[in-house]
Amino acid sequence: MELSFMQDPQYFLTSESVTEGHPDKICDQISDAILDAIIGEDPDARVACDCAVTTGLVFVTGEITTDAYVEIADIARQTVIDIGYNRAKYGFDGETCGVLVSIKEQSTDIAMGVDEALEHKEGQMTEDDKIEAIGAGDQGMMIGFACTETPEYMPLPISLAHKLTRRLAEVRKDGTLDYLRPDGKSQVTVEYAYGKPKRGDTVVISTQHHPEVTREQIIADVIEHVIKPTVPTEFLDDETRYLINPTGRFVIGGPQGDAGLTGRKVIVDTYGGIARHGGGAFSGKDATKVDRSASYMVRYIAKNLVAAGIVERLEVQVSYAIGVARPTSVAVETFGTGAISDEAIVALIEKNFDLRPGAIIRDLDLRRPIFKQTAAYGHFGRDDLDLPWERLDKVEILKEQAGLD
Repeated sequence: MELSFMQDPQYFLTSESVTEGHPDKICDQISDAILDAIIGEDPDARVACDCAVTTGLVFVTGEITTDAYVEIADIARQTVIDIGYNRAKYGFDGETCGVLVSIKEQSTDIAMGVDEALEHKEGQMTEDDKIEAIGAGDQGMMIGFACTETPEYMPLPISLAHKLTRRLAEVRKDGTLDYLRPDGKSQVTVEYAYGKPKRGDTVVISTQHHPEVTREQIIADVIEHVIKPTVPTEFLDDETRYLINPTGRFVIGGPQGDAGLTGRKVIVDTYGGIARHGGGAFSGKDATKVDRSASYMVRYIAKNLVAAGIVERLEVQVSYAIGVARPTSVAVETFGTGAISDEAIVALIEKNFDLRPGAIIRDLDLRRPIFKQTAAYGHFGRDDLDLPWERLDKVEILKEQAGLD
């Protein structure tokens, strides 16, 4: 995408979001609610909690090693109720659904690599480094991204898509559109010119609803109460298409309409497909899992570098080997927008950010129960939440070291 996107006079990018009542998002929220409950009592717990839902059933599984005790079934039920599935006629009810739990401890083979990194075993770390001697919980690559398209340094399509689904939830919960039900989706296509957003081309919204509401009323209400208050008027024109409940009916939704699974909305969780993705999911994983913690760190890095004016559009990739603390690679893609060379940007990253898992946990303070709030409407660009990886506290030092002051 790099050259064609930045040089093409017409280019279309699309991102989607889903509401908290979408089956996959129900699972993400249950997994992170269980994680938060456990690390709230035992910050050093190892948690990899997955969830599946279908008609009338929640299944919680995974590997958890902890001294804490939490009522997993109660947490799952309360999460479902809080989302809005609290009546049987909605197709799912947290009070009456079945909850099955099958949990075992983390594999000792994995634990031995996380407890003590390879570098520490081989004597490559000093005594002062012992506290940061945690090895990566798995191999893999993680992607961080930031750009100047929005105030929150996110791509415009995913930013708008998330705002639309959040607005759907707001008008459902405050009674503005009391016939809406918890399940729903949005999708936004933005037309770009030479790498800059030009106009909104298509807005798609599908929302679960009461069976007696007409599609005509839904279309009118969603345009008036969801789209217009959310999408800036300068991006809408006479040619913008609105596709609202295009199947004509969306009464059967949530787990009754479709099975759900933790970690199946990784593109929704990150940058909406605008940036690459390493493949690892976030929800239900404690911060020793670099799928989660390193993804947060490279977002933090990318956002601070863009905010510092060093680059306008930045993708940062980092990779790890299981049981090894230091990353196996660090790379950047600047899409031709860097004020300094790519090599100089990598040098700035390595000088100012410690990418060992233990250091990430320390610097972003990730042994706290802050994760459930991220499990719907995206983990990045959340101006409604106080998230440590969204801070801009490295901007001034990066500017100074890049010679941009």
